[in-house]
Amino acid sequence: MFIQTETTPNPDAIKFIPGPAVAPGGSFDFRDAASAEKSPLASRLFKLVGVTGVYLGGDFVSVTKTADDDWATLKPRILAAIMDHFLSGLPAVDVAAQPVADAADESDVIKQIREILDERVRPAVAMDGGDIVFDRFEDGIVYLHMRGACAGCPSSTATLKSGIENMLRHFVPEVQEVRSVL
Repeated sequence: MFIQTETTPNPDAIKFIPGPAVAPGGSFDFRDAASAEKSPLASRLFKLVGVTGVYLGGDFVSVTKTADDDWATLKPRILAAIMDHFLSGLPAVDVAAQPVADAADESDVIKQIREILDERVRPAVAMDGGDIVFDRFEDGIVYLHMRGACAGCPSSTATLKSGIENMLRHFVPEVQEVRSVL
């Protein structure tokens, strides 16, 4: 098994592309070992000292490390853990943990925001090993979760304000601002 790696704009995150699908039914963001209990893959990665976050995308895994740890030491251990996981035959995420489908009774504005995020923003952000997930829209403000390599990335604020906010304001006049939520 050959696992490709790609750097991300976040110096503390690397994108690992194992080949087989990772989370084809959705995406999952794990910030600690306790939250990863429904993911055999994320649980395995959190056993490595220095791993602080695991994001499972459709065909990739983004791993975030502490600022003090060195990729030269940690990266080979992550590659081995990912390879061992896929050779074990276990799923990346237990079926019961699949994300819940979006509500069918959303307003037209929210549907339009989600469509722009899904079609224009998320594919570009996924290329950098991250994701941006809609949280809510209220009083003209769109609240988004930065996930994977995007969470804690030095350039995420610029991406959020200069890129995503400008795009949403252009296409959805009701949008006045975009904010990140934890």
